[in-house]
Amino acid sequence: MPIHQPQQRTDVQSDRTGVQQAEAALVEHYPRLVRLAYVVLPPALGRHRRVLTAHSVVQRALPAAGSKASGPRVPAQSRRTGPPTGTEGASKDRIPAHPAYGWVRLRVLRAALAHERRPRWWPGRLPAPAALRPALPVVWGLRLFPRAGGVDELALDRALSAVDGPVRAAFALQLLEGLDESGVRELLAEAVVADPSGAVRRAARLGRPDRAGAQAMLRSGEFDPCTVQTRPSDLLRRRHRVRAAAVAAALCVVAGGLAAAVEQGTNGPGEDRSPAGVLAPVLDPAELTRTAAERWADTSRVDFTAWPARGGRTDDDALLGRALRAWAEPPESVRVSTTPGTAAVPPAGPPQLLFADEVDGAAVVLFHDSADRVVRYAEPLSGSGGAALDFARTDDADVTTGAAVVVSRTADSARFLLAPWIAESTTRDLLAPDTPGRPLEVGPDGVTAAVPRPGAGGACDAWPVVQLRSSERIVEKHAFLLTDLGELAPAHLTYMPKPGRGTPARQPREATGPDALLAWARTACSLRSLSGSGVRSVNNWAFAEQKLPEGGTSADWVCTRADTWRGPGRVLVQFLAPAASPTDPAAVVADRDDTALCSKFGQHVLAGTHWRADSGRWYVLGAGSRAVTGIRATGEVRGAAGGPTFAVRAPRDAEVELTASLREGGTLTAVH
Repeated sequence: MPIHQPQQRTDVQSDRTGVQQAEAALVEHYPRLVRLAYVVLPPALGRHRRVLTAHSVVQRALPAAGSKASGPRVPAQSRRTGPPTGTEGASKDRIPAHPAYGWVRLRVLRAALAHERRPRWWPGRLPAPAALRPALPVVWGLRLFPRAGGVDELALDRALSAVDGPVRAAFALQLLEGLDESGVRELLAEAVVADPSGAVRRAARLGRPDRAGAQAMLRSGEFDPCTVQTRPSDLLRRRHRVRAAAVAAALCVVAGGLAAAVEQGTNGPGEDRSPAGVLAPVLDPAELTRTAAERWADTSRVDFTAWPARGGRTDDDALLGRALRAWAEPPESVRVSTTPGTAAVPPAGPPQLLFADEVDGAAVVLFHDSADRVVRYAEPLSGSGGAALDFARTDDADVTTGAAVVVSRTADSARFLLAPWIAESTTRDLLAPDTPGRPLEVGPDGVTAAVPRPGAGGACDAWPVVQLRSSERIVEKHAFLLTDLGELAPAHLTYMPKPGRGTPARQPREATGPDALLAWARTACSLRSLSGSGVRSVNNWAFAEQKLPEGGTSADWVCTRADTWRGPGRVLVQFLAPAASPTDPAAVVADRDDTALCSKFGQHVLAGTHWRADSGRWYVLGAGSRAVTGIRATGEVRGAAGGPTFAVRAPRDAEVELTASLREGGTLTAVH
């Protein structure tokens, strides 16, 4: 026994030394670790919770005082955890190479990934177990947000929200920590990730083609939870907080009495354990948030939070109370619907009232809550029909995507409640691109006249859309299109024109110009396949124009990308062959779900199709976006062509694979 005692003391000293070094590494590199945790944590937490959770994850990375968890040992030699020091050592952004930092980073990574990891038996609607543990820091009365970035940073954040935690971790470890692919795979394996190689492969697709730009964005204020802005959680109800605290204290006293009664084998009379009972202070109509009528013109946040309460029944506490109670605990008679990815849970606090009135034979109430949802409650004014409760996501809505909400819908038409910043409204038919819009009547409360629903009855002989123009107090001469896809929030339609010779890549623009309307006339009917999928916006990108064999007429290639409120996108690649009518539907040649194609993070696209010339001969056609320098066909037919387009004679059913070479290097396969 005496022989082993010195070794035990050495181990204890080594553990103590290792923990001290880990503490020093955590303090020195705290901002870097918190940023890593923030990127890896699920975006579904929301920015406020993600900021606090990122700090909590890092602060809990070290073993608790007195715990049996051993700290990091300090070996004589250890493998490098980052790039070598040297010239990089002078940079404030150099990656720490000490093993103690690597140990802390692994602990942070495991904890952040745990917030998205659910056991098989865990209920799917509940957050992961790690997200339910109470932890410091806690902030009361304020909401914290990283500094807002630009459009590019927002697009990167949405792209990250469309992938799972291991992919976000691989992306961050490469761009923030400077690890190579093998190092990332090894670290993810240590963090108990099921498929490290798959996560690295999927992360490699993010941020292309400008990975340096993505790295700069990841290091910007948009992803820095150590430099935050604050906003009161609820200014309008601050004066009620003392009363609410008193009510809470009284409830605690009552709850204590009831607990004692239960211990004695009896239940207190009138005990209400239902969600509506527990949330009674939150569901009080008197506590609803009501925005001032002119706030939209005096705020930089132009979204649903700037909508005033409108309608003739905004003071009807009985109606508002029924709507709130149905939201908290819908009875079986209430039909509940949600857009994909929307939580149908009670509000965390008193919501904002947007509208309450009678529309098309129903009493309708619209709410907006802090979870960035719009909730619609409708009950029939007569008859025996039940009420309806509809939920829709509206996170990060803006001037266009927060401009209208469906307030009433019948089998043939819908009415919209328009934002207070809308100065002009018309309707037009996408299948009649040369026909000017017709004025759309809007009532004093912001409710429009009935607008025919697109594709009503299953036919696609018309596609009505709403064209709105923002007030010049918001932005000058800004008109845009919205279309009803069967949900509370209509989808915003945009257009990206054909690539010009020698011009830089263009950005999506409003689909109100002649070229945009002509492209949408050929592709509008494809919108039917997007109904009910939680679409936020749809962009038509005319990525190529091709001269066809045997005559030289031209065809267009369009990538129609639908972005959803929850993040993932869907892509339809459509071939617009020459047609006798400007409304002949395009041919869908590729359909891909959950992809970054045709977005800022998927700027290269290649597609192909079989095409029959007037002579009866069949061809394989291919076209790529502006960076494509050559296309090659393999399979039953072989051929090659320089430039972004390709055509070769081929049997009608020939199996052909197309690949393209890119200007900056690399290859691209055709989307199917």
